[in-house]
Amino acid sequence: MSCGEHHDVDCSEILQRVYVFIDNELEGASTEEIRQHLEECAPCLDEYDLERCVKKLVHRSCGSDHAPDALRQKILLRLTQIQVETTITTTD
Repeated sequence: MSCGEHHDVDCSEILQRVYVFIDNELEGASTEEIRQHLEECAPCLDEYDLERCVKKLVHRSCGSDHAPDALRQKILLRLTQIQVETTITTTD
């Protein structure tokens, strides 16, 4: 995704890290980089707001349910595989 405007960091890179940003799991410099981008880029800000709302809704609806450890591990493994595949695809 790109809004067509020039940014220090490309929209697609920002959106790849938006979940980690929402969870406050980024390093300081990366956090500031994303904040700056969201201030400048309305389409990315809209996407961020949508993802944040969906996350809150899921938490509210399923917040007391706990996934079995085996399922959590499978999901984490698959997410890692997808991230690696995405990184390889975008760098080719």
